[in-house]
Amino acid sequence: MKPHKILVINPGSTSTKIAVFEDDQVIFSENIKHSAEELSIFGYIIYQHKFRRNLILQKLKEAKIDISQIDIIVGRGGLVKPILSGAYEVNDRLKEDLLNCVQGEHASNLGGLIADDIARLTKKAKAYIADPVVVDEMQDVARITGHPKIFRISIFHALNQKSVARKFAKSLNEKYENLNLIIAHLGGGISIGAHMKGKVIDVNNGLDGEGPFSPERAGSLPVGALARLCFSKKYTYEEVKKMLVGNGGLVALMGTNEAREIEIMAKEGDMRAKLIQDAMCYQIGKYIGAMAAALKGKVDVIILTGGIAHNKYLCSYVSEMVEFIAPIKVYPGEGEMEALAINGLMILNGELKPIIYE
Repeated sequence: MKPHKILVINPGSTSTKIAVFEDDQVIFSENIKHSAEELSIFGYIIYQHKFRRNLILQKLKEAKIDISQIDIIVGRGGLVKPILSGAYEVNDRLKEDLLNCVQGEHASNLGGLIADDIARLTKKAKAYIADPVVVDEMQDVARITGHPKIFRISIFHALNQKSVARKFAKSLNEKYENLNLIIAHLGGGISIGAHMKGKVIDVNNGLDGEGPFSPERAGSLPVGALARLCFSKKYTYEEVKKMLVGNGGLVALMGTNEAREIEIMAKEGDMRAKLIQDAMCYQIGKYIGAMAAALKGKVDVIILTGGIAHNKYLCSYVSEMVEFIAPIKVYPGEGEMEALAINGLMILNGELKPIIYE
């Protein structure tokens, strides 16, 4: 039987990752880098749509990939309205919400738009998004804060967390829906989710300043101190926002967003680097403990994933803090391209029914 050809598209802030799979095997991949100068001519991220699409088409042509042979295209999901976990065919309503950035501006908003453009050129493939960052399965009690004007919302690394959860369940010949898991995605942002029987009932919003600090994000801050900073008249709203997301975390504390650099400095005896790395590890462990409480202590396994999960010292530090809760499993790396492709393959094989975005 002829293998299915799947194109996956993952736009990031300074790059666009693409890959072509034949069933579950990658046959082509490319990480298209975008310089600050190239992107500076676009006032808003959404205006980069055609620029990035044309670069993708160029790379596919250079690799002699015939797009008319593509069976399905899956783009990274963006900041649409809160939705359930799953795959969604790109329809007019979805495109409208991606274009209007209904929950904020992010490069991932381009994933569905570019996928739809290329699908139309193939004249046979359909375009989808899968498990975008706005997957929302939180229990109502987890949404409440101490002020009626502010609610907790679900924005996290849903694509990788869900993919890793299913991969772990498969390793046990078990269903994801039968397990209780805590999954910590450790990357440029950090999100830690409590997965109860297939639903993420609580998770920190790593994009908007909640949870552990990370390479680029400040994480949860003392609110009184933050309020004083905001009203000090020293900074604009945009400057404070950048302090929280983009220039926060390791960038603010150590001048770099490369966790690997901090790891090396700490190994070489830099006590400041060791303290900052330990503090990030400590906060990760503390938030895992909070998610254990959300699951009432009934946890089958704690999974560490994402790019920073390659750091053995970090994994060891966190494990010592939380291994009393449940066994630790490490799945290093982002896994987003594979996860997108698996969603596409499951759709083609009839194992996953797409959801209509309304």
